[in-house]
Amino acid sequence: MQKIQQQVNLKPYNTFGINCLASQFAEFNDVPSLLALLEEHRAHPSPLLLLGGGSNVLFRSNFEGLVLRNRLKGIEVLAEDDSTVWVKAGAGEIWDEWVAFAVSKGWGGLENLSLIPGCVGASPMQNIGAYGAEIKDTCERVDALEIATGKTVSFSKEACRFGYRDSIFKQEARNKYLITAVTFALSKKPRINAAYGNLEKELDKMQVKQTGIADIRQAVIAVRRSKLPDPAVLGNAGSFFKNPVVTEDVAGRILAAHPGAPVYDAGEGMKKLAAGWLIESCGLKGYRQGDAGVHALQALVLVNFGNATGADIYALSEHVIRRVQETFGVELEREVNIIG
Repeated sequence: MQKIQQQVNLKPYNTFGINCLASQFAEFNDVPSLLALLEEHRAHPSPLLLLGGGSNVLFRSNFEGLVLRNRLKGIEVLAEDDSTVWVKAGAGEIWDEWVAFAVSKGWGGLENLSLIPGCVGASPMQNIGAYGAEIKDTCERVDALEIATGKTVSFSKEACRFGYRDSIFKQEARNKYLITAVTFALSKKPRINAAYGNLEKELDKMQVKQTGIADIRQAVIAVRRSKLPDPAVLGNAGSFFKNPVVTEDVAGRILAAHPGAPVYDAGEGMKKLAAGWLIESCGLKGYRQGDAGVHALQALVLVNFGNATGADIYALSEHVIRRVQETFGVELEREVNIIG
């Protein structure tokens, strides 16, 4: 087991590149090491933070407690038939490397989720989604450890209670479990999903005659790279805000004033608005407060130009939320987890 380190800078472990200290820090790459760390933590209680790729967190201040970084690896085929393969991936696997592996095997279902930062373990927590696909479409089971007891628990797809960028792990199970692996049901006879965003245009540009899942992955990567900043170059956590879901009355009011506003059906009489469009319509695309800014190509993304603190990024997000509320009467919700 790796020893617990003291006063560790978390800058390398969060994609915003925020300088902050964890009073204690340890990584684990197997379950016995994790259990030993949890036992030691129970003997000396303090705030506990579970960290994967650090791609969906914003540290507003130093973390006075223990940070455990998940490095559980491994990909295992559990079963398969003529149409489906069930594969278990360790929670510490890099998400896009896992997607690339699945695509290379011809297993469909994850290709539209290419180039999303982070690790496999975070995917069911957020029910990550992009280009017409979500984790709930392929997730079969989530294996976890109960932090308080160290007991192994498995959550079925239904027990995960997936919603829009939501799951049981962000609600009543929040901070109670540490995800160790996720099992996916992937298709050996994949259906192509290209009717979202700019994928069809990108595929036309690629001059693809018969589209396969590798082509979808290539198109998704090209579209994402064209408008989303690379965290290795410009600190960010991807989409900072959720697309708000509103009543038909609210959507109708916005459409009456802005006929070109993007509005999507969200089911059950609700409509989904594009948070990026709302922010851009407030004149905030490219807006900057010191080293904290709204990205110039995608208003949904907040960025660190180098020396912004977590408090700076958070203050900018407050400004964005306030402006959108004042302009449209719609309250944006942060997708990124705020720590501290």
